[in-house]
Amino acid sequence: MVLQYLLQEFEHEVNNTRRLLQAVPEKDLAYKPAETSWTMGQLAQHIATIYYWYTGTFTHDVYDMAADHLERGDVNDIKATLALFESNVEKARAALKSTTEDRLQDNWTMKVGEKTVLGPLPRGIVARGFLFNHIYHHRGEMIVYLRATGNKVPGLYGPTYEESK
Repeated sequence: MVLQYLLQEFEHEVNNTRRLLQAVPEKDLAYKPAETSWTMGQLAQHIATIYYWYTGTFTHDVYDMAADHLERGDVNDIKATLALFESNVEKARAALKSTTEDRLQDNWTMKVGEKTVLGPLPRGIVARGFLFNHIYHHRGEMIVYLRATGNKVPGLYGPTYEESK
């Protein structure tokens, strides 16, 4: 039952993420609100990359990010980031569909080399907290970036301020 809800939420939110990434203009990819912040292009690429992590979460009990190499492309090319997003969504969808309710209860750990950075936690908790919520957090940041650069924000959960004008 939980898995069915995760799959439905995944499909709904993929469409929202796609609309948000499609709203990122090439001309503003170098924008960053502070010296310590990512550029808009880096943030967009990070959002697209999180979908890749579904594969490590749903196909491994211990996921070592240091051993997993993903070709990301140029952060200054929004078309490349959108292609990365679409590719990663397909992998994420397949990984999520390949799991079972029982596997959601299994412990999962993320490492970077020998260092444990997350877990062990039940895989279902990781899906909600590390994958789904992580994407939502960074989408919120992207909305701030878009507004700060005078761009329109697409409605994700109803009309936005820009759409109601």
